[in-house]
Amino acid sequence: MPPTTVLESPRTRAKTHAAPLTLDGVTVTVLEPGGTPMPILDIPALRIAPGEAVGIAGPSGAGKTTLLHVIAGLLMPSTGAVTWDGDTINPRSEGARDRWRRRHVGLVFQDFALVPELSVTDNILLPARFDAWRTPPGLADEAAALAQSMGLAKLTMRVASLSRGEQQRVAVARALLRKPALLLADEPTASLDAENGAAVAGMLLEGARASGATLIAISHDAALLSRLTRVLHLKAGRIVEDIQR
Repeated sequence: MPPTTVLESPRTRAKTHAAPLTLDGVTVTVLEPGGTPMPILDIPALRIAPGEAVGIAGPSGAGKTTLLHVIAGLLMPSTGAVTWDGDTINPRSEGARDRWRRRHVGLVFQDFALVPELSVTDNILLPARFDAWRTPPGLADEAAALAQSMGLAKLTMRVASLSRGEQQRVAVARALLRKPALLLADEPTASLDAENGAAVAGMLLEGARASGATLIAISHDAALLSRLTRVLHLKAGRIVEDIQR
């Protein structure tokens, strides 16, 4: 199993400031083919404290990914407010939400969302390069050190040539690089064997702990969910159980 130690630096460690996250009266409604509105998410109230490690569980179609996308500002709710550190996110313009995500959020998508033709290092650095014409001094070295700590030794290799488990580690490294205050992961251990799944889960948990970030992870993986401090169970778009350990 690769090591799960996530390297830190003064630059990245200083950036994280986890904050309270709240959802109030949040709903998402879509129109069926005949024009009939169909609710797919209904969250009257949800409070997540800074630094919590929260799992989102439930059957397929329960609204888990919809909830995560609403929290990330990728999907606008039909009603209600998503608030981070006292600021409501969802009324902002798309550009303003993009800037908020780049500043505060690390995302691990279920399909990884890597660029196949780019190298391991370039994929890890990609979000940071949206903010500047040139990579900030030292950040490439931090990306390389982080990748190596996750067992990724061939940093110049195209990610298309990597195994699925290695690609997942690249996605996690990219999300952790700038020590986000809010770490969101959609099925981060899906399709991985038990050993690789445990390694990726350890990287996420240790990365969040090291920087004091809030972690919210969708998962069907009982082993991962057992390591989190709180698990929300969704059914038909509603939270039907909130287990806190």
